[in-house]
Amino acid sequence: MDMDGRMVMVGGDLGICFEIEGMKVKQEHEIMAAFKFGLALALVFMVAAALHAEAAVTCGTVAKSLAPCINYLQKGGTVPNNCCSGVKALNSAAKTTADRQAACKCLKDAAGGISGLKQNLISGLPGKCGVSVPYQISPSTDCSK
Repeated sequence: MDMDGRMVMVGGDLGICFEIEGMKVKQEHEIMAAFKFGLALALVFMVAAALHAEAAVTCGTVAKSLAPCINYLQKGGTVPNNCCSGVKALNSAAKTTADRQAACKCLKDAAGGISGLKQNLISGLPGKCGVSVPYQISPSTDCSK
């Protein structure tokens, strides 16, 4: 009997609990189902967090980093210090393959919307800022690689 005078029987190692008066029955498989659901939910949150972590570089980040470079990329001259700071910051932020692919796609999309950009200045910009990239920067660059 419990504290309220109801008869309760517990089935040892089986994890089965019968509450006679309330006709409530909980069995081990119900508990395991709840545990499995909780575990699955936790895994979903972990995967979502991992995917979110991979998207560290956004088009907003790219635009903010390279906005000071636009005048130089159109007219040439001396590369502004804040342009090189942006190039270096973007290079540091793009740590993973997913980051580099996202930055590449953003750069290609943005460059298509800005008139007067000179390809030779674009491709030479990382070197002028002391940054080494392992691929040619051009409109034909395949961002998926």
